[in-house]
Amino acid sequence: MNFSNQITLAQVLEWSGALVGLAGAFLLASNTRVSRYGWVGFLLANFLMLGFGILGGHWGLLTQQVGFMATSIIGIHRSGLLTECRLRNRR
Repeated sequence: MNFSNQITLAQVLEWSGALVGLAGAFLLASNTRVSRYGWVGFLLANFLMLGFGILGGHWGLLTQQVGFMATSIIGIHRSGLLTECRLRNRR
């Protein structure tokens, strides 16, 4: 761990991805009307962790995040968020 006062981009991506992913998990677990937005949190966390994986050469993590990104997209689709956005744009 780097104990200097400088925060690297990799650290920002890693911690942001971890925290946004946890927020998404809590949203899904809450089982409320806003739970489906947890999938959006997961997708954002996937992008952040992809950046971290690329910067650090963490190819196993990168592979995992690509798979998780697919499940996040499926979750967004199945939750009805895409349909709801399309209906709002037609009005």
